[in-house]
Amino acid sequence: MKCFYCEQPATVHLTNVEAGGGKKEIHLCTACAQKMQVLKQKKLHLPAIVHALLGAHLGPVVEEISRLRCPACGIGFMEFRQQGRLGCPYDYVAFRKGLLPLLERLHRRAGHRGKTPRRVPNPELQCQIIHYRQELSRAVAEEAFERAAQLRDLIRRKGFHL
Repeated sequence: MKCFYCEQPATVHLTNVEAGGGKKEIHLCTACAQKMQVLKQKKLHLPAIVHALLGAHLGPVVEEISRLRCPACGIGFMEFRQQGRLGCPYDYVAFRKGLLPLLERLHRRAGHRGKTPRRVPNPELQCQIIHYRQELSRAVAEEAFERAAQLRDLIRRKGFHL
């Protein structure tokens, strides 16, 4: 195709949709498109656009949620979003603000309805055990074997085996 103005090969193709439903096509060469300021040299910054669009609806809540970290297992909310897995049962408490809308969207409710395995301890006890296991690993790494033995015995008393 040739340029609408100068008969050079057209490299820019514009289509305007008019109010009546009709289309008007204009074909321009690069020089004519630059003269008419059709080609803008500004680059789009996609993350800024997405943040502006989402920020208008969600605002500071998104920033607050993205900074959340579980005190028991240390996983961050954004890590959970990337992996699709929570680190421990306490994450449901730590990430409540971010998880409730997600659970409602996926399951149409936020609460659990149904059976629970009999042998599963309460989530707080599980979080405590996870915390003790992390301390145990640190104690072994630091070669504090007395502390490690105390933590091992504490974990066994709580009902979990190593």
